[in-house]
Amino acid sequence: MFNDIGPLELLTLVVLAVLVFGPDKLPKMIQDVTRTIRKIREFSENAKDDIRNELGPEFKDFEFEDLNPKTFIRKQLENDELGLKEIRNGFDLKKEMAEVTDAVHGRESESPSSPSSPSSSSSSSSSGSVDMTKKPEKTDPDERPPFDADAT
Repeated sequence: MFNDIGPLELLTLVVLAVLVFGPDKLPKMIQDVTRTIRKIREFSENAKDDIRNELGPEFKDFEFEDLNPKTFIRKQLENDELGLKEIRNGFDLKKEMAEVTDAVHGRESESPSSPSSPSSSSSSSSSGSVDMTKKPEKTDPDERPPFDADAT
């Protein structure tokens, strides 16, 4: 509740309370405040219990914190019924980029049904992928570069 109050701020609040209420009335005020907070918490817990009882036995494990959208989404993402982890792990960016590059250059890519083994991936990476570190070969000055109508 008071996670962001530092020691200096707390000391200032205590000194201010002593000045406003006086040293003789301060203990009674603290007792009244704690009693009120306790009653509010008790009222809140009773209201939650009443709501759970009215909802029925299928909502016994219902938590009111789940109504917060951030908490709800976090719980749903942690619950791996949708298989999100398999989707994330099954996505290979290098393979996808190699397939796109092959499609752009008009080459045949590997069939997606055959799993690539380490030996086949090393041989296919040398023949099927594009080395982005190589400088382009010099062409004749009279030769026009290829024109891509979709890119313009």
